[in-house]
Amino acid sequence: MIRKRGSLILCGTFLFITWNAILVLLLWGRPPSGQTGEHGQGKREVAERPTNDMVGDVLRMADTFEAELEMQRKILLQIKNQQSLWDPSNKNAPKVVVPRQLVIPILVIACNRVTVRRCLDKLLELRPSAELFPIIVSQDCGHAETAEVIRSYGNQVIHLKQPVLSDIAVRPEHKKFQGYYKISRHYRWALNQVFKTLSHSSAVIVEDDLEVAPDFFEYFQALLPLLKSDPTLWCVSAWNDNGRDGYVDPGSANLLYRTDFFPGLGWMLLREMWEELEPKWPASFWDDWMRQPEQRRGRSCIRPEISRTLTFGRKGVSLGQFYDKYLRYIKLNTEFVPFTKLDLSYLKEEKYREHFEKEVYRAPVVTYEDVKQGQLKGTGPYRLQYSSKDSFKILAKNLGVMDDLKSGVPRTGYRGVVSFISKGRRIYLAPPPGWTKYDPSWS
Repeated sequence: MIRKRGSLILCGTFLFITWNAILVLLLWGRPPSGQTGEHGQGKREVAERPTNDMVGDVLRMADTFEAELEMQRKILLQIKNQQSLWDPSNKNAPKVVVPRQLVIPILVIACNRVTVRRCLDKLLELRPSAELFPIIVSQDCGHAETAEVIRSYGNQVIHLKQPVLSDIAVRPEHKKFQGYYKISRHYRWALNQVFKTLSHSSAVIVEDDLEVAPDFFEYFQALLPLLKSDPTLWCVSAWNDNGRDGYVDPGSANLLYRTDFFPGLGWMLLREMWEELEPKWPASFWDDWMRQPEQRRGRSCIRPEISRTLTFGRKGVSLGQFYDKYLRYIKLNTEFVPFTKLDLSYLKEEKYREHFEKEVYRAPVVTYEDVKQGQLKGTGPYRLQYSSKDSFKILAKNLGVMDDLKSGVPRTGYRGVVSFISKGRRIYLAPPPGWTKYDPSWS
């Protein structure tokens, strides 16, 4: 930009000098004032016609020339003032701030599934800008057929290959978990490529078995400023663990939450967060490690009412855990929400917590039987209270929401509260008033 501006300044100076040279020639060689040629019709005042007084004519010409020079002097000053704005050596020059949109790379974690094509096709179909959302595919496993699928996209994607494919030395009882160790190794390598080698400041991570919603890119673009400005947040996720059809409000596609549970499955983090996590990155089970209090440190993630990702990959190292019962029924959002045009300040920690707790604990308390049998009157919301790990798991399981806890935190939970729809009513599965902290022994 500075080089381009410097060229413009040189061109302006050249034109200034050339103009003055032409001006001198014209002033000395022009016909008498008021004539446009031999048959010129224009007339000026008699006093301005050329006379036999050569000295007077020369003086009048000098006055005109002086006026022209004064005008050109002002133009030259403007050029010099512009130069001061762009001269990098001028430390006192005012800084010119050019607003620009931040680049958010999409990191696709791939291995040996040729169905990565479904993931990439949807990303490329919905991507609003190749410059703002570069797609980086990091492939582990060395699977030739998958590599060929990725190569077929040419320069539409950046294809990285994890260089270390060997088995990892593990304890004998962990041999069956070798795949989890390799995944953790791959994540570490791939994120280092994005943040350290390619020097990006943020990234959205998706795995090769995810399909994205129409407003997937809009969602992350809108929430990046919030993630950067709110130190009580450490990620933004596109996923709702309890987002099955019938458990979400189809009329609230724009509704977002804070959650204390790390959701994954399409999530964004900042380079600063990776710099915090990378030195202690675990050898395996990275997602459960992320859910430990030592990593979360009281911070929350943003998650949607209706998921912006859908997993279609039953095949994997988890052998379809949760897939048949929960994941295959997750509702993928189909309505484009213009998040970048919405006021998302309600998600800031203090404002959100105050409003959320008022809504939860002002809601009338109901029984499990009332909820299960659909006997609730009115539109809700309603509060269903649990008091122990066992009572939470029984209520969650019987109502069809995920009942597992990680370090004491329930899936989608915020301050112990799980929000979902049951038979068309909003239900808050909540601890008693006065909740203070999670109990890691509940895992």
